[in-house]
Amino acid sequence: MKDDPRNAAAVENRRLAAIMFTDIVGFSHQMGADEARTMRLLALHNQVIRHAVSAHKGIVIKTVGDGFLVDFPSVVNAVQGAQQIQAHLRTHNAETEPGEQIHVRIGIHLGDIIEQEGDVFGDGVNVASRLQGLAAPDTICLSQVVYKEVEKKLALSTVVSLGRPRLKNIAERFQVYALLPETPKGLRQHLQVQRLKLSRRVGIVHLTRAVLVVVGLFIGGGIVTLLSPSIIRTPQSTLRNQEAFPLPDKPSIVVLPFVNMSKDPEQDYFSNGITEVLTSDLSRISSLFVIARNTAFTYKGKAANVQEVGKELGVRYVLEGSVQKAGDQVRIVAQLVDTTTGGHLWSERYDRPLKDIFALQDDIVQKIVTTLNLQLTLREQGWIIRKRTDNLEAYDTFLRGADYFWRLTKEGNAQARPLFERTIELDPRYAEAYAWLGWTYLFPWIAQWNSDPQNLQRAFDLEQKALALDDSLPRTHIILSWVYMYQNQHEPALAEAERAIALDPNDAEGYAALATTLNNFGERTAEAIELMEKAMRLNPRYPFGYAYQLGWAYRLAGRYEEAIATQKQALLGNPNWLFSHLDQSISYRFVWGSQQSQDPQTLDRALEAAQRMVALGTSTPWAHFALSLAYLDQRAHVRKKLRFEYIRQGESLKINGLGSP
Repeated sequence: MKDDPRNAAAVENRRLAAIMFTDIVGFSHQMGADEARTMRLLALHNQVIRHAVSAHKGIVIKTVGDGFLVDFPSVVNAVQGAQQIQAHLRTHNAETEPGEQIHVRIGIHLGDIIEQEGDVFGDGVNVASRLQGLAAPDTICLSQVVYKEVEKKLALSTVVSLGRPRLKNIAERFQVYALLPETPKGLRQHLQVQRLKLSRRVGIVHLTRAVLVVVGLFIGGGIVTLLSPSIIRTPQSTLRNQEAFPLPDKPSIVVLPFVNMSKDPEQDYFSNGITEVLTSDLSRISSLFVIARNTAFTYKGKAANVQEVGKELGVRYVLEGSVQKAGDQVRIVAQLVDTTTGGHLWSERYDRPLKDIFALQDDIVQKIVTTLNLQLTLREQGWIIRKRTDNLEAYDTFLRGADYFWRLTKEGNAQARPLFERTIELDPRYAEAYAWLGWTYLFPWIAQWNSDPQNLQRAFDLEQKALALDDSLPRTHIILSWVYMYQNQHEPALAEAERAIALDPNDAEGYAALATTLNNFGERTAEAIELMEKAMRLNPRYPFGYAYQLGWAYRLAGRYEEAIATQKQALLGNPNWLFSHLDQSISYRFVWGSQQSQDPQTLDRALEAAQRMVALGTSTPWAHFALSLAYLDQRAHVRKKLRFEYIRQGESLKINGLGSP
């Protein structure tokens, strides 16, 4: 065999090739339904493919019905050709009725092929064919070798990693990537993406586990199209830890909302702004433990006993005070109180021209630092005294915008945006104004007030401008983390969240963003749990989304009882949050599966949670899917009981000599 001339010919005809395999979705079904129409669409399809192949120097090796096998001189040419095909077909589909649309799957691989007797064989052909079968409609599947070659050379659309799937009759397993035509905008498109990860035929248990991954990827704080509860806050802030907190192992403080002493209640925005600035500056000191602004503002307008506040929040110190602004003058009274004794460590009244407001705020922070004997690095000191703007009108406008934004309503967001835009007009180098303006574009996307993908891009562009002016703004990195997460860009999302925490080790939202990213991608679940617990400690009156995220992390970690209890807590803050009900239903099913006696009441609870979800959102596919699984479990349990009873009765009859029933 070694000297067989046929083998020598095969070796001579073996070469490395970039192979593209294409296929029309549902072609056989369409032929059966309407042969004439399908043949007309096939002709159009063939024209589109041949034009793209020719434009990118490819050669059609052969066609089989609706399938094309194409050889390109490079993987760059192959991917560009595939992108052109999908782009032309998207344009066609957008202008036609569903029955006239053409949807194509494409697979591309770089591998050996053997040309023999007018046909081709080999690894390149086989893998490209399998990738085509793995692709979702309107997408392109790339092998790892292709993706690594083109990722830095081409402007790729949204890239989704499909892991290392087992391809039929292909021994080697490697990373596979799907190119989506655009960023997914709705749950339907996200389900289309995740269908790729569930495409293998598996038993019901494995399917359920796969569903958990999908749910984990697209629900909750990181849900890439639905509401993101870790930054949507319940107005009444009803969620809070009732247990007494131990004091942290470093100085701990909360800045209570400064009281507006002006006669005009509309000046509240200014006193709120002073409170927020002081909280933000103190928060960035790593040797301090600082309670989040949102928890602190639950005390606004209340006569708070500082010693009770200290017990409720688990802090040693309270900074409180008042602000009075009149014309171009401002008076700030501030005092630092030890909550363990109720004694004042210092109290100061500042009467300054309004133009000195920034220096005044820095004076207060430095006074706290000195009083608490904090040892700060020069870098941290540089953060404290950083300049925001020299333009008082810009600063005042910015504070007004922030006050509207923190209402966290559609109307408040709409009122905040023009104020941030005006701030930038007044001072084009005001980095925080760009950051918060970007936030007003991200927030409607998260809250689903407006799912226009341009909002996400606008948020990204504004945060990039903010970073160009000041890359030390933690909020900017948090927002970018969310944007990257929505774009399914795993590594950048993690990096931005980690950067935010490094810049502000007391920002609860930074920890929540990192935990959400980990939940979204279903990894490092133990770390996600720790991060959410840290966020809750920094923001004790946390929004319901914090509990949801923690419950989600528990469920991903297999701690189902804790997941159920935590989702119940989340539902106290928002009884209508669909996905807490879903998480409960899933967790109850796993609890039932792990019970030796398999208590039917556990299944009943799984069913009830799914039914509540359907009642709240009948158009949500997840609700019906969860309900169907719950019904299947109920049916399986009943059948198992009947079978057991049948066997028991049979044994009883045998014992009594009556034979089988």
